[in-house]
Amino acid sequence: MAKKMLKWAGIAVGLVVLVAVGLVAWLTLTEYKPDAVEELEVGTGLSPAYMYTWKTLTVGDSLTLVSQNTGYAGLGKEADFFMDGGKDVTPTGEQVVTYENGIVQQLQAQDADVYFLQEVDTDSSRTGGSNQAVWYHGILNNDEFGPYCWMYALNYSCDFVPYPLPPIGKVHSGLQTLSRFSVAGAQRIALPCPFSWPVSAANLKRCLLVSYVPLDDSDKELVLVNLHLEAYDDGEGKAAQTKVLMDFLTSEYERGNYVIAGGDFNQTFPGALDAFPIKDPSLWTPGVLEEDILPEGWRFACDLSAPTCRLLNQPYDPDSGDTQFYVIDGFILSPNVKLDRVETLDRQFQYTDHNPVLIQVTLEEEA
Repeated sequence: MAKKMLKWAGIAVGLVVLVAVGLVAWLTLTEYKPDAVEELEVGTGLSPAYMYTWKTLTVGDSLTLVSQNTGYAGLGKEADFFMDGGKDVTPTGEQVVTYENGIVQQLQAQDADVYFLQEVDTDSSRTGGSNQAVWYHGILNNDEFGPYCWMYALNYSCDFVPYPLPPIGKVHSGLQTLSRFSVAGAQRIALPCPFSWPVSAANLKRCLLVSYVPLDDSDKELVLVNLHLEAYDDGEGKAAQTKVLMDFLTSEYERGNYVIAGGDFNQTFPGALDAFPIKDPSLWTPGVLEEDILPEGWRFACDLSAPTCRLLNQPYDPDSGDTQFYVIDGFILSPNVKLDRVETLDRQFQYTDHNPVLIQVTLEEEA
């Protein structure tokens, strides 16, 4: 009897190992491996026969931009998340619908010229296959708010993420930029991935979503860079990605262009740790952006009066005093872009774990 039990136990272990090996092999063969630079489609949602004059942009003009990590409409005030010390893996279908509608309302209320959105799902198990990029663009692209053109770049594409238990499953998610200005072209610029095989096979492939806006009566362009840098690494990934980012931004400025980069840096801005100190170092902590990474004349645009992000180790409870806050969302501006206003729009993390950040800037005439 004992021998039979050992035999069946051995068979069971063998089957588990076989399934695990097969899964790793399949993930390896199907791993998302984007090129270093990929040209992206600029979508309008308008019929080719429908002609529309886009909002124009000229040197000396002002514009408003909003960065919003939407948390794939799954990380609102009721949510926690297993990677942050919580328990939840995926939201309920009801939560996704509620959060999507709430995010849309917040975007409409901001009435910005340009939106940088992060964590936008297009076909994921965790959000019921919802194509949020089409949804957000469709709501804004109308007679009252639009028109907006839109660009989308995947930074997470895996047909089955096998962890934790129950597993996350299929994830297709990325960055979305919406612009009231005509965009001449857009690119996906790959960022270095800090994870090695086999972890890399089912992990994010971070990138920059770059959009080029032509300026009237000028051979210069406004370069818009939407980003979401590494979160759950040892810090080296964030540093490597930040270096690639800064090299790209400075190269565009050296060409004479105007440059605005924004999004979720997963790193605190200078002074942010004084405003919102780390309460428990054993939980997730962001990297730190230092002033000296910016060349002369460049600047960060952030607002330290309110947090841009909360830790998801528990549902949002502003009265407990235990919630960990951060300022990790904001912008970097080239010397020829004047900051007129920056504000974190405190929405109490009702529909996502990030507050939107709004800036108003002016494209300055250079001597």
